[in-house]
Amino acid sequence: MTKLWDPINLGNLRLKNRLVMAPMTRSRARENGVVGELTPQYYAQRASMGLIISEGTQPSPEGQGYTGTPGIYTDEQISGWQRVSQAVHDADGKLFIQLMHVGRMSHPDNIPSHKKAVAPSAIAPGEKIFTGNGMKNIPVPQALTITQIEETINDYRRGARAAIEAGADGVEIHGANGYLIHQFLGENSNERDDEYGGSIQNRARFALEVAKAVVEEVGAQKVGFRISPMNMLGGVNEGQNGAALYHHLVSELNKLDFAYLHMMHVGHEAVLADIRQTWKNPLIVNRVGRKVSEVGTDLDAGNADLVSVGTWALANPDLVERLKAHAPLNEADANTLYINNGAVGYTDYPTLS
Repeated sequence: MTKLWDPINLGNLRLKNRLVMAPMTRSRARENGVVGELTPQYYAQRASMGLIISEGTQPSPEGQGYTGTPGIYTDEQISGWQRVSQAVHDADGKLFIQLMHVGRMSHPDNIPSHKKAVAPSAIAPGEKIFTGNGMKNIPVPQALTITQIEETINDYRRGARAAIEAGADGVEIHGANGYLIHQFLGENSNERDDEYGGSIQNRARFALEVAKAVVEEVGAQKVGFRISPMNMLGGVNEGQNGAALYHHLVSELNKLDFAYLHMMHVGHEAVLADIRQTWKNPLIVNRVGRKVSEVGTDLDAGNADLVSVGTWALANPDLVERLKAHAPLNEADANTLYINNGAVGYTDYPTLS
């Protein structure tokens, strides 16, 4: 962990260390998409980390996939996030709000309008999802029209502006984990025959247009982008040319001069090496299956500039203190990850003190 506690510049921010809280859905928002009463406390408790990336936050009603996820498209939702931003800043932390449109990973029961979910193509992921009426099969989504694609890009633009109005230090565009942007990248989830489908360049077009719109709205220094090459979440498969697709995508994103690129790494070392060489700004790596003793390995090896962690941060509000002291970590309670039991499993994890 020799570099983990070194400060680093990220966009127009100076971070006190290189440990990042990864975005994690917690399903604590109210039915109207406003963050819960304990959410400011939850994030402020973890402000000793260099950067906090919030749970996925839908930029539009159509972007919602799961019950209890927050939005950032109404005045009341923005006010809720203002309380979170203020609490994090009061605790000397930095916060990026992640913009997440889930695309087909949804169900009409979970969408405020109860309409079909939208996606690049009318292809279901072949998975189930929790709804207010129990687990259900995810149905076939509606394929986006060109006009709807343009409207969705503007939803991201407005969501980014709203996040900055809410006091966040920046936004992360969720282009990973089987959600909408990743669905456009997938060979098996995108069967379009227009300018958004087919070739590598076309399948990357939506991601790049979203990225450009957000940069135009809030400035490149306040924007990050998350990818998850070949992780197969949500049934998305980029195909045999996946490495070439990400080389093209990262090369084009590089031109936008983002604050950072955030990579969920599932073991494709050649892809990581190529992205590391291609991407010129700070790279955050979230390595699946990493041991606590290995948390700083990618920094020391030069594979990353920052590292993000998920459940360790969820279960240990004082994770920085514990890692520095080589103290044991709390275990996350799997039964309370996505169930709103008030403070239980949310803000009641004990600290060393």
